[in-house]
Amino acid sequence: MSLSPRQHWIGVLARALRSEILPFEAALRDADYQLIRAPEIGMTLVRGRMGGNGAPFNVGEMSVTRCVVRLADGRTGYSYLAGRDKDHAELAALADAHLQDAQPSVWLSDLITTLATAQATRQAQKAAETAATKVEFFTLVRGEN
Repeated sequence: MSLSPRQHWIGVLARALRSEILPFEAALRDADYQLIRAPEIGMTLVRGRMGGNGAPFNVGEMSVTRCVVRLADGRTGYSYLAGRDKDHAELAALADAHLQDAQPSVWLSDLITTLATAQATRQAQKAAETAATKVEFFTLVRGEN
């Protein structure tokens, strides 16, 4: 299953750190827009599966922040983020709206590529740290079989 371009950028915006999106704040807010749904914090139930494929169970609840904005030209941007950062949710919704332009290439090349690269770097660092703690187990066989 491949993601549409919009699914990709919404995912990148949702996983971005606030510090990574802040350099783009002035450009994102440099448009007339209105808050359709002001940033608000809520809770969502998180479900999991033992081993990734077992029976589903309720892990617990987590905080989420959502926001919906509409630019003056009618484009509507949405965001749902893990955590409780209202400013980040508003910036992500603005980015989604800007990216729906007929020519989103500037936003894609500057904002989304930058954020995706930072996320890939973080993920590679985390994988390297995890691999460094990996323990290989083996079984010794006694006698003859």
